[in-house]
Amino acid sequence: MMLILRLALASLRSRLLTTALTVASIALSVTLLVGIETVRAGVRESFAGTIRGVDLIVGARGGTLQILLSSVFGIGSPAGSVKVSTMEHWAEHPAVKWVVPYSLGDSHRGFRVVGTSTEFYERYRFRQNNQITFAAGRAAQSDNEVVVGSEVAERLKYTVGTPVVVTHGMRDIGTSSHDAHPFHVVGVLERTFTPIDRSVYVTLEGIEAMHEGTETAEPKVLSPRPDSAPKRATAARPAPGSKESIIEANKRRAAAVPVAPPPGTPMAMPGAEPPPGTPMVMPGASPPPAAAASPAQGAPLVMPGAEPPPAVMEQVNRAADAARAAAAERRQQTAAPTPAPAEADSAEEHHDHGDHQITAFFVGTKNRFEALMLQREMNTDLVEPLTAIIPGVALGELWQNIGSAEVGLRVIAIFAVAISITGMLVALYSSLEARRREMAILRAIGAGPRTIIALLVIESTVLAIIGCVIGVAAVYAGLALAQGPIEQRFGLHLALRALGQTEYIYLGIIVVSGMLIGFVPAWKAYRTTLVDGLSPRA
Repeated sequence: MMLILRLALASLRSRLLTTALTVASIALSVTLLVGIETVRAGVRESFAGTIRGVDLIVGARGGTLQILLSSVFGIGSPAGSVKVSTMEHWAEHPAVKWVVPYSLGDSHRGFRVVGTSTEFYERYRFRQNNQITFAAGRAAQSDNEVVVGSEVAERLKYTVGTPVVVTHGMRDIGTSSHDAHPFHVVGVLERTFTPIDRSVYVTLEGIEAMHEGTETAEPKVLSPRPDSAPKRATAARPAPGSKESIIEANKRRAAAVPVAPPPGTPMAMPGAEPPPGTPMVMPGASPPPAAAASPAQGAPLVMPGAEPPPAVMEQVNRAADAARAAAAERRQQTAAPTPAPAEADSAEEHHDHGDHQITAFFVGTKNRFEALMLQREMNTDLVEPLTAIIPGVALGELWQNIGSAEVGLRVIAIFAVAISITGMLVALYSSLEARRREMAILRAIGAGPRTIIALLVIESTVLAIIGCVIGVAAVYAGLALAQGPIEQRFGLHLALRALGQTEYIYLGIIVVSGMLIGFVPAWKAYRTTLVDGLSPRA
């Protein structure tokens, strides 16, 4: 067998150009196939390792992937905002261990600005349960301090003490700069290979402070309370019957009317027909005031975006004003003695966040088994429409949506391998015309059919093995060279790892295919007669 192997290697060296081209075609196809699989696995690991230790991500009512991509990966825009008071309410839930606010809406030189608390740096985990650490400085604590990610500091040459001016608007489409409220860098984060490296972090008080006194046409992430912003009272009210007036009226109605139905209102199981006379309420909406007071005179509900008749809007506005006045009167009757003005301002400053808004908040539960129960409670909350997602489940949904693209890449790579194997068959089969005298001489000196078959099968197998080795080496070399630029450009950490089971299966199939291909020219060489091989061709 060793003699046949040496003979096969010598035969391949004698046809160096053909051998090199055949090996190159196999190596390129292997590089494509193994490279796609390696990058696919690396991207999945990079995405899955972006966030760890967070049981739930809670945002405004919207799509699961929209909340995940906007809050964790900084892709796209959030569905809406959540009241800070809602986050504080859920923070007191018995199953909740901690909550971390997360507020978006501004940018700095193309990098998004995130408003959060100091607990973010303690609770957030990534990769293998790694914690956020500081390369320099500390966490932001006052309303004029910022912490920058490693990529922000590297690209913009920022260090501790560098002044920063935030732009109103997301990413590169900012409309104006908050020059009246400048910040300065107090901390630089270590590299994490996650979107954290491309973010600027401020406090929630900083988000509020830089928006104080500014008038914009769009909602703010953190807006002052109405009684502390006199300019808001002079803003033009939307025209009656318009889409904006409907949404505003429904918001006032939901805030003024208690969620629980009045005593005596018949209840209906989900999916069942309610008794006659029961006011119809959409899931997540509050019952109309007129219907709660007198079901027989039920005020019609108006869906946001619909064009109702003017009489409907007047009825909704009157009912909302009456309910709000009644609620204020009840609060005055049951309120405790009014504290001193300084004490009242202090209490309002630290505890009343009813009108402040954030984009989302992260939740950690005391027990992982309680996450599903808590998710269900949040998604069915009637006070404010919320969507709570489990990061791992949302990532699984993301991979299902892009799975067709992965399959398409694999199919392309498999076809490339099939083409290279076919090219090897053509090269070996074509070389038999030049090697017919060689085969005839081997048969003349006593080489049997097994020897001829073994010689050609070994040649094709060696070509396949060499192509696989060179292809795998090219994948690792390319990954080592492109790892840094990919991290800088796309934020994906493609780690150098050993080949997985899938890659070994692909390589085994390629080698076995190359071995089987060798039987075709071997059969042709065996069928060639000895006289035909020794006689000269005209």
